[in-house]
Amino acid sequence: MISQVDLHLHSTASDGQFSPAELVAMALERGLLVIALTDHDTTEGVDEALEAAKGTGLEVIPGIELSTDVPQEEVHLLGYYLDHHNPAFQEKLRAMRDARRQRAKRMLAKLAALGLPLEWERVAELAGGGTIGRPHIAQAMVERGYVASTEEAFARYIGRNGPAYVERYKLSPLEAIRLIKEAGGLPVLAHPIKVLDLLPSLVNGGLVGLEVYYNNYSEEEIEELARLARKFDLIPTGGSDFHGPAVMETVEIGGIWVPMESVERLRALSKRKKLQRIIKD
Repeated sequence: MISQVDLHLHSTASDGQFSPAELVAMALERGLLVIALTDHDTTEGVDEALEAAKGTGLEVIPGIELSTDVPQEEVHLLGYYLDHHNPAFQEKLRAMRDARRQRAKRMLAKLAALGLPLEWERVAELAGGGTIGRPHIAQAMVERGYVASTEEAFARYIGRNGPAYVERYKLSPLEAIRLIKEAGGLPVLAHPIKVLDLLPSLVNGGLVGLEVYYNNYSEEEIEELARLARKFDLIPTGGSDFHGPAVMETVEIGGIWVPMESVERLRALSKRKKLQRIIKD
């Protein structure tokens, strides 16, 4: 079923294959009405997407995906309806992107020690000026013939338990929630199946949504996530997590059905919170 909503998209501003404007064009071609640009640790592509969507009838929600850590697991927080020009927010994101660059260089050093050298310049080129991430390293490994696919690169070398893995800059899930809220955004737990035990503490910390509809989730998993969303009074959201086929095998934009009600509830909550801040100020 083709959805009219996709709240989880990545562009060349982080580790996606297509530019923000290209994502907008693809969304329009597929008949979508609402998308969210949720690049990793950056909002650099949001203005381009907003400009590309002007006069088209397509709503682009300013968003982000923040990567955080708990013991033995990564936890990703999506932020929607952000004030993406907030200076304090942008300063924090710059520090996180700098940490990503240093991490990538350390991973290349580990790969070289394993007999799999890569050129830093090529990895940076693959990032296209955007946030450098492990998918770019994986792409470079495929180009050099070290692995047959980016999935193999993660499974054998740069995944969490791989010999070339390097820990990221430590941001806790609660810190990410607080950061999103301080930028006026709505924090949502992304692809949450493996970290559902964290839900009570994240809800207490200000979480407002749960990514219920997601690539490769079974009907049973979606039903369970929808039940948990109701239990904790969270907005059920979803999206394709689209990066592009050259970066990550995934469904197409709009390939995961997401109800329009998810957008309506997010939009209403965002307006309510903004009104509350105006009254408070």
